Amino acid sequence: MNTENQNLEATFSTLVISIASSAIVNLGLEKNPQTNQIEKNLNVAQYSIDLLVLLRDKTKNNLTESEKNYLDAIIQDLQMKYVQAR
Repeated sequence: MNTENQNLEATFSTLVISIASSAIVNLGLEKNPQTNQIEKNLNVAQYSIDLLVLLRDKTKNNLTESEKNYLDAIIQDLQMKYVQAR
């Protein structure tokens, strides 16, 4: 058994941050951890943002207020960064 993963906990915020991290990398705002290079791919960034919007829509009325606010803030921030990156 892999002991590295024993302390990992799947939470709503880790799911959101995982998708958001993909958007940040593809907006060219952080280095791709696999290549250690800045790579801009706006199509993939938009896809990641769209996934977060889909997640928000599909979980409507099922999130705590803090989860909703967290997701809304991340989506808004990424959408603004996307517009700036274009």
